[in-house]
Formats: sequence, structure tokens, C-alpha cells
Amino acid sequence: MEKIRLLLVDDHTLLRRALSALLQGEEHLTVVGEAGSGEEAVVLAGQLQPDIILMDITLPDMDGLEATRQIRCQYEGIKIIALTMHVEEEYLLQFLAAGGNGYLHKSTADLELLQAIERVIAGEIYLGPTGVQVLANRQYVRPREGDVDPEVLSMRERQVLVLVAAGCTSAEIAKKLFLSPSTIDTYRNRIANKLNLESRSQWVEYVARHRLD
Repeated sequence: MEKIRLLLVDDHTLLRRALSALLQGEEHLTVVGEAGSGEEAVVLAGQLQPDIILMDITLPDMDGLEATRQIRCQYEGIKIIALTMHVEEEYLLQFLAAGGNGYLHKSTADLELLQAIERVIAGEIYLGPTGVQVLANRQYVRPREGDVDPEVLSMRERQVLVLVAAGCTSAEIAKKLFLSPSTIDTYRNRIANKLNLESRSQWVEYVARHRLD
């Protein structure tokens, strides 16, 4: 079985070393690189193509939220888990909106990180207890009256839906899917009409609620 390839992103060298030592002790994991800033993380994501990035939120040059957005727009196959000291609702929701796949508090890393990696690599979204409560309160994971099943969307429409929710512009999506920006705008309008979505926050909630990726 191929090892899961990890990129560590944190501006504290000692923490990166501690995480690397923890993860390298697992036979099915390998750390392929480390970054100390958001800009470096975006560059290394393209060069190394890791399976999962462990991303701090507070970083110099470019914060982890923007780095996550850029990486997910350019390399949708890369999964990103936030490993942060922030437990505030605004950070969690912004991270999910940027396309993040998991959210952990640093204080629980030694207990939850391995489980989070396994769940995320399997295509699930992993949240710590605080994150689960936030989403439950916001009704991200509860069925809503009149909710439309994502099966009404074509494969291309689902791709556009997820990328829009991640914060990608029409131009960015067009480049990624080898289409014109006007074609992407047509898809966006079609998706909005099919799913009855208006604001971008509704797009984000829909993607999170149905666990689309």
C-alpha cells in the first residue's frame, strides 16, 4: 500500500519537528515537506503534490485560510486539515468555505490527528468536538425543508459547485476545467436555479451539508 504523503505548514519550527516525529513513526505515513508560511505552502503544494496538508491558520505573508483557498482552487485533489489554536466559529466557517477538509485544535493533535488523516483520506470531513457543535448550531449537517438532492446536478455542475463554494472565481474555475469564464457563469446560474441557492454562504452550506468534494 502506498504511503499517505503529508506536507506540514506552520511557522513554528519546533512544532513542525514534533509533528514530523509523530507522523514518521506511522508506517503508512510519510512527511514529504515543510513550509513556514502560506506563500511557501502554495508553492510546495504544486511541487510536491501531497495527499494531505496540515495547515496552521495564523501564518506570515499569507494566512492559512487564503493558502487553503488557493491550493484547493489549483489542486483540488489535495486534502487540507487545519491544525490551529483558533476555536472561534468564524475561523472554522471560513476554513470550510475555503475548501478545507478537517479542523483540529492543536491541543488535541496527539489524540485525534491520526484519525483525522484516515477519515479525510477516505473522503470525509473531520471536525473536532468544537467544530461539530458549531456546525450543528449552524444547521450545516441537518436536513433542510425543500433541500434539493445533489443528484440533479451533472458531474460538471458538481465540479463547479464545489469550486465556487471553495471561493474560486469564474476565471480560476475556467482555467482549471479548460472552459471559458462565460461558460462557467452559465453553469453557476444553472446550479443556482436547480438548487435554489442565492448567496455564496448558501453554496458553502450546501456543499458542507451534503459532504461534496
